Amino acid sequence: MDGGGRFLESLSGGNAAGRSLPARLVGAALGRVSGRLPSRALSVRRSRPGQSLIERLPRGVGTVGISLSFAAAALAGFVASGRYDAFVTEQGRPLDIAARVLGFGVERVTISGISRMYEREVLAAAGIDWRTSVPFLDVNAVREKLLRVPLIAQASVRKIYPNEIAITQVEREPAALWQKNGEIDVIAADGTVIDAMRDDRYASLPLVVGEDANTKLPEYLALIAAAGPLAERIKAGTYVSGRRWTLKLDGVDVRLPEVDPAAALARLVRFERDAGLLEKDIIAVDLRMPDRVVVRLTEEAAAARAEAQKAKKKGAAS
Repeated sequence: MDGGGRFLESLSGGNAAGRSLPARLVGAALGRVSGRLPSRALSVRRSRPGQSLIERLPRGVGTVGISLSFAAAALAGFVASGRYDAFVTEQGRPLDIAARVLGFGVERVTISGISRMYEREVLAAAGIDWRTSVPFLDVNAVREKLLRVPLIAQASVRKIYPNEIAITQVEREPAALWQKNGEIDVIAADGTVIDAMRDDRYASLPLVVGEDANTKLPEYLALIAAAGPLAERIKAGTYVSGRRWTLKLDGVDVRLPEVDPAAALARLVRFERDAGLLEKDIIAVDLRMPDRVVVRLTEEAAAARAEAQKAKKKGAAS
């Protein structure tokens, strides 16, 4: 090296004696000059020219891929054949099965606020049974299912680990029964249908019959209140032609006027008190005319009355 810091020997050619510096010495010298240490060698796998993709993959990958393909095809066939759905229906979802094995199956359901529904009806509506697990139960979905039940106005669902579900519900209050086209439904005070008449648990409720009779329920309940001592004898009310009511009392039809039916009902109360009108052999009382009462006799009473009139005429003729 001269005074200028230059090598007197050639880095690429020979030195003064005609010899080349070893490559490792050249690299070390360059490292010292640039202020950098020689970098570590990296292990890099290079593919041979013309090597295919399959040849580059690790050994065994092909076998695993084929196995996975067969498994996927088998699973697709299992699902497409409907056997998977049948399995889920019988045993539950795979995740629920795993959770039950680990001790997180639903073993207890606490229902609060139940009044007229049965526990089994709530569970069926919620979709909860022995196949359900606590971790994978969607409480929002269960709540939506419960709110689809017309009788349930409000509902909340929560999990209690490890194996309990708590349901709190508020039921709508049934106010009457509504018969239309031969079918009977349970309705709320505003006429909304909240349940079907499936057993005798609603048998004591008032009964309205006919088109739009459910929307006129307040009018009918007001008539029952105006009936006084006859109220407990009223079995049903039929809304006729969208205008007026006919009441059914112990087999006797009471036809009320369109205008001021409560006043007409008050007249019936007086007739019954004074003359025991409803105890007669009659099947109908017509109160639609304000100045008179028209009654219809039973067939037997009508026949007897006809015979009596004939006998009376014969007696008068003789």
